[in-house]
Amino acid sequence: MAKKSDPNSKLIAENRQARYHYAIQDDLETGIVLMGSEVKSLRVGQSNIAESYASVENGELWLINSYIAAYKEAGVFGHEERRPRKLLVSKRELARLWAAIGREGMTLVPLSMYFNDKGRVKLKLGIAKGKKVADKRETEAKRDWNRQKQRLLKQHS
Repeated sequence: MAKKSDPNSKLIAENRQARYHYAIQDDLETGIVLMGSEVKSLRVGQSNIAESYASVENGELWLINSYIAAYKEAGVFGHEERRPRKLLVSKRELARLWAAIGREGMTLVPLSMYFNDKGRVKLKLGIAKGKKVADKRETEAKRDWNRQKQRLLKQHS
């Protein structure tokens, strides 16, 4: 029997440029500390994580420069749209991320933000290394070749 899709789980925002600009080595699901007005705004789907990044500061993981639109109905109890938001990970994961950033020169890039099946907001972080221009060209060439291959297979079948 097919599994029913949960009405609570929903993609909120996706960073589609991340895979073009970075070579993703590993990914990790994190929780995020939000205010009530931020969650309401996310339910409407007003957010952007394309220009954001994560960093380890004072032993905590923070999401910097992410945008969550103001929720009009919140009035004076609203939130700042681009405030730093704390990410929730275990101490072991935090130590691993800190080592990857410090020693290996990696970057923490948000890949997607979504509601999980329990209705909680989760952020998928990618541990990535920046691509050079030649690598970007190579990725583009592979993508173009795969498209062309699919067209040829479609025409001949």
